[in-house]
Amino acid sequence: MLAFAMPGRITRDEVIAVAALAELELESEEVDTLARQIGDILAYAEQVRGVDTTGVPPTTGTSAGQSVDRPDRVAPCFDPVTALANAPEPAREAGLFKVPRVIGS
Repeated sequence: MLAFAMPGRITRDEVIAVAALAELELESEEVDTLARQIGDILAYAEQVRGVDTTGVPPTTGTSAGQSVDRPDRVAPCFDPVTALANAPEPAREAGLFKVPRVIGS
């Protein structure tokens, strides 16, 4: 059981506040649509919360005990010359691809 109750609906002001936190610019129609959609989701979550799960054991995964991992195996791979053949600016001597800076530019 959750320690809090979910709201039955969400207001336009709440949607606008969350959009501001996410740095989203929303049109007035989008705010109305999102408020309605989020309200529908919360109503469904409340309906699911009301389901009696007494006696149902908790699940820890969805794979039903089947391993989804495969064993590692050695396989042929590209040599550095082939791997760098189509790179726009390869650093061949280091065996690396040169890419544009994306952090701290």
